[in-house]
Amino acid sequence: MKQENFTKYEVARILGARALQIAMDAPLLLKISTDELESMKYDPLNIAEAEFKAGVLPISVKRPFPEKRESALKKSKEKVSDEKVEEEEKKEEEEIAKEGEIMELANPDDEVEEEAEEEEGSD
Repeated sequence: MKQENFTKYEVARILGARALQIAMDAPLLLKISTDELESMKYDPLNIAEAEFKAGVLPISVKRPFPEKRESALKKSKEKVSDEKVEEEEKKEEEEIAKEGEIMELANPDDEVEEEAEEEEGSD
């Protein structure tokens, strides 16, 4: 682990977590002589910092990545295609309605006969 790859906040978090482990009697990852420990005053934070600088800490940082926008693009494309389908369906329905009107106009005698039958039935 190189210190260069981490932000100051990540370094602080890593050192704090490791210092807590050392304070809870976790085994040290570096062989440190008793003279060095005395010079560090047995401070868990100083020991954690020495381990960090040596690059022996098995702690990793997981950084979240931004969400992919492809899914948003696909959704917008689907909406556009759905709108196109709806427009086409409306056009087809209008054409069918126009054809029905044309059919009614083509056979006006049918309407007259129907009206005559209704009048006879009501008498």
